[in-house]
Amino acid sequence: MTKILIPTIIIVAAAIVLLSVGIIIKGRFVNSHVSGNRALRRKGIHCAQQQDREARAYNPHAVLERESSIKN
Repeated sequence: MTKILIPTIIIVAAAIVLLSVGIIIKGRFVNSHVSGNRALRRKGIHCAQQQDREARAYNPHAVLERESSIKN
């Protein structure tokens, strides 16, 4: 069992060290949020919360619905 356990621990430790090198050098995590991606911002793609906020915003050109025309 130790023949497999020790190499596994070494491989996992090496993977953690190699994956953290970029964070250690830059001093911060990579921004993986949609709003942090420059290419998506150029295309006009936003996160779901921002798109929902924009859809709910007041639109002065919207067609008003009249309740009096809807009769049951």
